[in-house]
Amino acid sequence: MEFYSVLSSRRSIRSFKDQGVPDSVIRTVISAATVAPSAHNSQPARFVLLRSALRVELIKAMSARFEKDLRSDGLSETRIRERVKRSESVLLGAPVVLLVCQTMKDMQIYRDTARRRAEQIMAVQSTAAAVQNLLLSAHAEGLGACWMCAPLFCQNLVKKRLALPEDYEPQAFIVLGYPAENPSAPRRKPLGDIMQVL
Repeated sequence: MEFYSVLSSRRSIRSFKDQGVPDSVIRTVISAATVAPSAHNSQPARFVLLRSALRVELIKAMSARFEKDLRSDGLSETRIRERVKRSESVLLGAPVVLLVCQTMKDMQIYRDTARRRAEQIMAVQSTAAAVQNLLLSAHAEGLGACWMCAPLFCQNLVKKRLALPEDYEPQAFIVLGYPAENPSAPRRKPLGDIMQVL
């Protein structure tokens, strides 16, 4: 696909065909993520392909935690069930689920709080850039994908259930598959609302 066509036609896809994704395509889109820019060329993004029964166990455990959080927010039981079911259906129905993590392992170490915080933000930005590359590559390969940030709300649960390395910080799920929907483009803010000239 022509570059600007890929940019403008990509959509968040939450419904997939019952069709597997070849390993070679999964490797292609993860490889695309690795060429994204990163602070200090630290390349903090890490990708965990969830294929085993652990995937279902993790999603069920996260759903229980999500229910608890929504209940404490005061939502009705009906609304809680709707939201949990919607999230589960995407995560359990996707042919491929990638867990995106970041590591501070190769980032700079500073003594002061302000620079440590800045370094953490740079790792987040670098990981997000890698995810954007992955999403665009997936679209160019004919896949649908959706970026879901649920792991941010229960990082310790995710790390423990998957026995992740200590330095891995769960950031997001990316669900992948061949799209079974063709959503219309969401409204985008005009440049006048988001750009200033000084």
